[in-house]
Amino acid sequence: MQWALFNLDGLLFLLRWGHFIFGIAWIGMLWYFNFVQGPFFAKADAATKTEATKGLVPKALFYFRYGAMGTFFTGWIIIAIKFGQAGPAGSALFNSSWAATILTGAIMGSVMWFNVWFVIWPRQKKVIASANGEKVENLPALARRAFLASRTNTLLSVPLLFFMGAASHLTIRVDEGRVGLWLLIVLVLVGLIEANALLADKGPTTKPIEKVSGVIHYGLLLAVVFYVLSEVILHH
Repeated sequence: MQWALFNLDGLLFLLRWGHFIFGIAWIGMLWYFNFVQGPFFAKADAATKTEATKGLVPKALFYFRYGAMGTFFTGWIIIAIKFGQAGPAGSALFNSSWAATILTGAIMGSVMWFNVWFVIWPRQKKVIASANGEKVENLPALARRAFLASRTNTLLSVPLLFFMGAASHLTIRVDEGRVGLWLLIVLVLVGLIEANALLADKGPTTKPIEKVSGVIHYGLLLAVVFYVLSEVILHH
């Protein structure tokens, strides 16, 4: 008897299933931090914030960072298998709507994964250490950088989910040889957004993501901008 899971397609299904589970944990926690915990901490007294930082935040960050790790690896493994299955037809697959949209989402997701593990988590460890009584220098600056990286991830999560969904459910017309150009433009635009998270402090470039309403509105706007650009650039 041939079981549906015991072949390469079954493996791909399991990887997608894992990708969904890890992704829900990651983005769910990201949105919790930005839409729930952040506003609560802004109004809570110092003692409440300290106790929550010592007891609640470490547990939430565990699911947050390992959700990001699981999403990152399962996603790239799926992409690698799909291109491996294509074999000599890999060039045709690369010039498809699926590749253009899934790789757009993968670029955004990879930058977000980087922020989780190399920007947010190292700084949040120091915030937690401070709550537990350790002396930490430049704590406000560290917390500010983690905040901006987290807000940037929230901003990118909206177009990320759009293009991930589009890979299977929205076909964009793609002309031969346009996907490489499109992905280069995506890299530049996402790089500029990331530079704002890593280099800026306060000012007109950070103001749109300071408030919850702002990051939601600009996230939706960013999804629209990326979609319009994809239609214009991929089908010239």
